[in-house]
Amino acid sequence: MKINSDDFRVREGDTVELKKWPTRTKPVYKSKDEYHALLADHIERLSALQGMLYADNRYAVLFIFQAMDAAGKDGVVKHVMSGVNPQGCQVFSFKHPSAAELQHDFLWRTSRDLPERGRIGIFNRSYYEEVLILRVHPEILQGEGLSLEAGSGESIWKGRYQSIADLEGHLYRNGTRIVKFFLHLSKEEQRKRFLARIDEPDKNWKFSMADIEERKFWTKYMDAFEKCLSATSTDTSPWYVVPADDKEDARLVVSQIILDTLGGLELQYPKTTAERRKELLEIRNQLAKPEDPPVNPETRKD
Repeated sequence: MKINSDDFRVREGDTVELKKWPTRTKPVYKSKDEYHALLADHIERLSALQGMLYADNRYAVLFIFQAMDAAGKDGVVKHVMSGVNPQGCQVFSFKHPSAAELQHDFLWRTSRDLPERGRIGIFNRSYYEEVLILRVHPEILQGEGLSLEAGSGESIWKGRYQSIADLEGHLYRNGTRIVKFFLHLSKEEQRKRFLARIDEPDKNWKFSMADIEERKFWTKYMDAFEKCLSATSTDTSPWYVVPADDKEDARLVVSQIILDTLGGLELQYPKTTAERRKELLEIRNQLAKPEDPPVNPETRKD
């Protein structure tokens, strides 16, 4: 099965209803061996494109991952980006903001970690938490010291959507390409993964009672995601809704979208001028000449 990235893309202006988006589709792979072969091919191609991105040095690329707990964000990052040179890729996870971060606007702490030109940045959760978890738990806003201009009620969220769109538009105009992934997990599959985290001792550390508490707000989270995806998916900074009930399938879909994104940049290695080529040939001629053999201390004559 060929992966068509557009099948998962939220078009600008669309109203998202997540119940109409599948959490599981027909697998791209027919066997575990085929899955590993496909992923290895994607990783190899991604590694080559990353090298060109660095050498080309015109673009930065930011991949944002949002999802409900246990959707597999960490696994996607770990497996898909396993062949990427760590010198050209940085991963940031954003949890509860610190006291210092709360003294700034809601986009400040993530803006500090945006990727440089030639590099890939990955946000495991992001500034979108400010229109997701806070929309489900609006009482958190009381600790953010908002000004009167921030508005109230629905106007707060509309203002934040606009701020996000303005930021992403600014970044696009200045060479940063942003692609956003929502890993779409079913509530039933989350239940199974929570049970696995309890039943398997080496996964116990992943589980906390807070996960169960947040699960109670599932409907509110789906509503928050729907409003967020509808308001902030644009032609230049799109959202992709990736079925996440099958972890392996999700990794292949995400890696294909990443490949398509990088491939669309028309990256190339810098061309060498005739003058530079002449200089390199002169240096090569010097290096090609054999050097004097090292002097053996035992046979050296004083």
